Amino acid sequence: MAKDFYEVLGVSRSATDAEIKKAYRKLALEWHPDRNKSAGAADKFKEITKAYEVLSDSQKREMYNQYGESAFAQGQGFGGGGQQTGRYGPFSYSYSSSGGGNPFEGVDFGGFSDPFDIFEQFFGGASPFGRQSRQKQNPVYQLTIDFMEAVKGTEKSVSVEGRKESIKIPAGVDNGSRIRFKDYDVLIRVQPDSRFQREDYDLISEMPISISQAAMGDVVSVPTIDGPLNLKIQPGTQPGSLVRLKGKGVPILRGGGRGDHYIKIKILIPTKLSSRQKELLEEFEKEDTKKKGWF
Repeated sequence: MAKDFYEVLGVSRSATDAEIKKAYRKLALEWHPDRNKSAGAADKFKEITKAYEVLSDSQKREMYNQYGESAFAQGQGFGGGGQQTGRYGPFSYSYSSSGGGNPFEGVDFGGFSDPFDIFEQFFGGASPFGRQSRQKQNPVYQLTIDFMEAVKGTEKSVSVEGRKESIKIPAGVDNGSRIRFKDYDVLIRVQPDSRFQREDYDLISEMPISISQAAMGDVVSVPTIDGPLNLKIQPGTQPGSLVRLKGKGVPILRGGGRGDHYIKIKILIPTKLSSRQKELLEEFEKEDTKKKGWF
């Protein structure tokens, strides 16, 4: 039985275009085979992309709502044309053309201009679909920027073919993003930051605290992309706890808003203890044992 496209993307049937796009980008980055090595990742990635290609297009979505997936099966009378199939790495692909021209015309691919850009960002190489549908392949130049420049946006002066050019880098670009500039494309390489791990538009960072801070609570200063922020540690915080800083992540390209920043609590266990510290821990253990024995 075919899976419902809305269920595949994890959205309701009344979801907006922005909600569908956000869900697709998150799932695609999670399941594409270059990141996800599980056995079913390739099939899941194909399923997600197929669902998004239909639901992101208003006409296709309307047809799907009326007729289901059968509206897009071959031989159903919704337009002829050629079909191209093949393989890329561990999975196969296929797409249909309604006859002449670009088969992807008018389709929104979640912030990418077309499937070619999806594969170029995910895999850093050529698209498996070929480039015959593009009128022209622009020269590609590579530009390396640091993590905060990618997050905040920047302007770079570069020399291209002997000419000095000033290129604006929008806030939120990621490693492998492409920027169209005049008659060529700029491939962005982002240097990692030891403080932050990026997942799509969300950030993850670790915050080490002591055993006493975890047990009794405290207020600590945590680094964010906007500068230091005071964070309240609740009493009894457990190792690996996540604290969500809503809207403190990376700016969303062409979508507005920002992702979230997750602080992962890491409790530091001392490797060496003084005699006094040992005595205090022994006293704590005795008190804790007594307390448990009362009930």
